[in-house]
Amino acid sequence: MKNFISIILVLVMVLSFAACGNKTTDEVAGENIENEQVADNKTDVAEPEKEETADKKDDAKDDKKPENKPTDKKEEKPEVKPEEKPVVEEKPEVKPEVKPEEPVVETTKSVANVLLAEFKSKAASSTALGMAETLISNSVIAFAGGAMAIEPGYLTGFDDTEIKGFKEGAMFAPMIGTIPFVGYVFTLEDGTDVSSFISTLKSAANLRWNICTSADEMVAGSVGNKVFFVMSPISFDEE
Repeated sequence: MKNFISIILVLVMVLSFAACGNKTTDEVAGENIENEQVADNKTDVAEPEKEETADKKDDAKDDKKPENKPTDKKEEKPEVKPEEKPVVEEKPEVKPEVKPEEPVVETTKSVANVLLAEFKSKAASSTALGMAETLISNSVIAFAGGAMAIEPGYLTGFDDTEIKGFKEGAMFAPMIGTIPFVGYVFTLEDGTDVSSFISTLKSAANLRWNICTSADEMVAGSVGNKVFFVMSPISFDEE
C-alpha cells in the first residue's frame, strides 16, 4: 500500500514539473516576442534621429566654413615683355661663279688646218723657203715631198692667173704629181695689201688643177707680211 502511494506521489510530482516547464517555455517565448517588437520599435525610432544628427553635422560644417575675406594684396599684373623680333641672318652675297675662259680648240683637224697652225707659230722667225721646208716635214704629211723657191708668175693650181706682189715665195708639194696637194708661203712686197693678196689666191685657185684627182679644201692665213696658202685633202688616212 505504501508503495502504491509513493508511485502516485511521484506521478503527481512529474506532472507538476511538466506543467511548470510548459509554462516557463511559453513565458520565455512570449518575452522573446515582446523583446523583438521593442527592438524593432527602437530601431525605427533611432534611424530618423541618426539622419537628423547627420543633417545637423552637415549644417555645422557649413556654418564652420571660413568666410572669404577680401585680401589687401594688389592684383599682380603679369609682366609684359617687349616683343622680340626674329633675328634674320644676313646671307653673304653669292657672286656668280666665274669660269675661266676655256682655250679655243680647233674642232677641225684637217691636214690644211694643222699646217696653218704650225705656220702661225713659226712664220715670224723664218724665211718663206725655210717655212715651206718645215711644213712639208710635218707628221700630218703622209707622202714624200719637198720645197723649192718660186718667182712671181704662173703657179701650179692657179690656172691662167699670174700671182704677183711678193718678193719671196716657196712651194711645197709631193714628189708624185697625182696626189692633190700643193702649198705656198709668200713674203709680200712693201705696200702689198695682205687681204687683197689672199682674195686673189682664193679666187684664182682651182681644186681640180690635177686632172686625175681633186683637193677637198683650200685654206689661207697670214702673220705680218707672210701669207700661207694650201689646197689639200681633208686627211691622208686610207678608208
